[in-house]
Amino acid sequence: MKIESSLVGPRWSRIAGTLFAALLLTGCSSLDWLPFVEGRPAAPDTAPGAEDYTYIIGPGDSLNVFVWRNPELSTNVAVRPDGKFSTSLVEDLEASGKTPTELAREIETALGEYIRDPLVTVTVGGFVGEYDQQVRVVGEAAQPQAIPYRKNMTALDAMIAVGGLTEFAAGNRASIVRGSGGSQEEYRVRLEDLIRDGDISANVPMQPGDILIIPEAWF
Repeated sequence: MKIESSLVGPRWSRIAGTLFAALLLTGCSSLDWLPFVEGRPAAPDTAPGAEDYTYIIGPGDSLNVFVWRNPELSTNVAVRPDGKFSTSLVEDLEASGKTPTELAREIETALGEYIRDPLVTVTVGGFVGEYDQQVRVVGEAAQPQAIPYRKNMTALDAMIAVGGLTEFAAGNRASIVRGSGGSQEEYRVRLEDLIRDGDISANVPMQPGDILIIPEAWF
């Protein structure tokens, strides 16, 4: 098929120039009008279950195990990469995936074979947590990393933790991937408006396990 000359040359150049100018006026990273961006729903402004969030122990966490009236059994230990730990009279006990209270009750059961009516308290320090409880920030963040989720964490909190956006970031094309396996959903989030323009309406709640993806600007 022969392409009519009217579709190329000066006329096409004017159309391309107009589109390019529109991109410059709206900001290179502000591309919410594009179909592939509009196809993603905006991130919800509520986080169901956030108020009931309870920290889950994960590999790398430090534990303070206090056994009442038994100082020789009280100690500080680290959760190994396999999710277990060992301490006096207790070997290879699974800690990962449990709350501190649940773990304290299991330690009491294990120590009950050696002492009468043990009373144990477990506190956590050096928070790392399970992978599915972390928030991972990847792409054009100043310091991409996985950070422990904190109750009522927002996108702004996550961006502060990773040092903000790079100069090459397309912040308004960022997305949050939420869920796992076949139930994953993707939401768009306006980080450019939030961080560089101070638009607090663009701040959205994060949830444990979220992946915040920040793409690079096209030009």
